[in-house]
Amino acid sequence: MKASQKIIILGTAHPFRGGLASYNERLALQFQKEGHDVKIYTFTTQYPNFLFPGKTQYSDEPTPKELKIERLVSSVNPFNWLKIGNRIKKEKPDLLIFKFWLPFMGPCFGTIARKVRKNKHTKIITILDNVIPHEGRAGDKSFTRYFLKPIQGFISMSKSVENDLGLFDKTKPRDFNPHPLFDNFGDLIPKEEAKKLLKLDSDFSYILFFGIIRDYKGLDLLLEAFSQMNYKEQKLKLLIAGEYYSNEEKYTQMISDLKLQEDVIVVNQFITDSEVGRYFCAADIIAQPYKNATQSGVTQIAYHFEKPLLVTNVGGLPEMVPHGKVGYVVEKDPSKIASSLSDFYTAKKENDFVKNVREEKKKYSWDLLTKKILALAEKV
Repeated sequence: MKASQKIIILGTAHPFRGGLASYNERLALQFQKEGHDVKIYTFTTQYPNFLFPGKTQYSDEPTPKELKIERLVSSVNPFNWLKIGNRIKKEKPDLLIFKFWLPFMGPCFGTIARKVRKNKHTKIITILDNVIPHEGRAGDKSFTRYFLKPIQGFISMSKSVENDLGLFDKTKPRDFNPHPLFDNFGDLIPKEEAKKLLKLDSDFSYILFFGIIRDYKGLDLLLEAFSQMNYKEQKLKLLIAGEYYSNEEKYTQMISDLKLQEDVIVVNQFITDSEVGRYFCAADIIAQPYKNATQSGVTQIAYHFEKPLLVTNVGGLPEMVPHGKVGYVVEKDPSKIASSLSDFYTAKKENDFVKNVREEKKKYSWDLLTKKILALAEKV
């Protein structure tokens, strides 16, 4: 392939919000930095509103001026899929990259890919968040299979996803690259300053659970674990920052039953990009007590803000968090979670973990990902 590539990334981007949009935009910036001509084709309709569990799909943040983003794709209109496929086929980019995370997108992405392949020029790669979703639905396997068939090369972001891919395809070129650092949420700020910005009591230390709240993320395990700790004596509070996509009442009732109302702070809203850093910088440790997982952007935000982590031993999370070095890998058991979080505070592990996080985070640069994508494209 020539040195400067014409690249289209197809997937979520501004004005849509969330980690998928941040990932695609950050990847586009890295390709641009390396001298490539990059466009993102995002959605006119990403999900129909009745399928979307949150308050809004859209970001309040300003449009990234340094990126070329066009809203072209409807996930639900087959005529649109044919139109966009034909458009990209005629444009003849050197590389088309799909970010795939959900079988629902399989018919849309798979149809576009089939059309584009007919130009016999464009290499088609996908970056796989998941192959088998966290919360399954009828039709998942068929939709995923339909998408994967025309794809020519795969990048998996965790070994568990790479293994899942083997259930659908064993022969096409593939590579593994962990989720790079989410370094686009601003710089580190002092912990006390972050607490002040969030109007948190500076006399307390904070454990952070961050991100959209779904049942598979194990917030119930963390609440049960926190109730088992000597949180009052240690002056600890649990900070939950993220919008409920699952049954809010279930968790509110649990907080009440465990008598944690004074010691658990719930910020039930989507945290905007400009506010993300405040929550991470205010915390001592980030807790991810997931019941199942592949990988998580939350881990990579924590690395950027140089925060220790507690993760459960599921999916690709242990790959990202060396146990005893940058945090803890524990089983999905409230007592084990409580024991590790208590150890963090009683053994005063924060400073040592932070030093190790600073070293470990060097593994997760965006230029390593772009090199692997381009090398994979050479093989297809």
